[in-house]
Amino acid sequence: MSIDKNVQDAHISSQLKVLHGSLISIASAMNRPQRDEAMIREAGIPLDRALFPLLVGIEKLGPIGVVEIADRVGRDYTTVSRQVSKLEELGLVRRESSAADRRIRMASITAKGKGMTDLVDAARERMGRKIFASWEQTEMDDLVRLMRKFADALDALDEH
Repeated sequence: MSIDKNVQDAHISSQLKVLHGSLISIASAMNRPQRDEAMIREAGIPLDRALFPLLVGIEKLGPIGVVEIADRVGRDYTTVSRQVSKLEELGLVRRESSAADRRIRMASITAKGKGMTDLVDAARERMGRKIFASWEQTEMDDLVRLMRKFADALDALDEH
């Protein structure tokens, strides 16, 4: 193995450690209950904090089955099923049998739920503008491009 290859491998290893640490920091910040509470307050919506990530996830990913959304939010599917039922009672989501498998009930957003997630999106933009206020346009463009590339690579790994 060449010296250049060893140096490159060492650099990649050190960068992966920094990247992993950064992702842990981001995931920890995003998963804090206080973060969801702040978003709910900023959006001005009357929604229980436990239901918030499910509503947003169903809007972004739906129609989606309970098992899949539970996996994505890291919760037990029986708990998520009860919470999705609550969202349905509130008129924010609807559930229908899957066309592919009638045993699976798919959740999708209603017009009322979409109105609520639109308020969340506006709140997220206001909060994001504060976070990125000091960033150069090229830095923001690079972050978005590289995060999308990284997310696509992770999705591709999951498909294998």
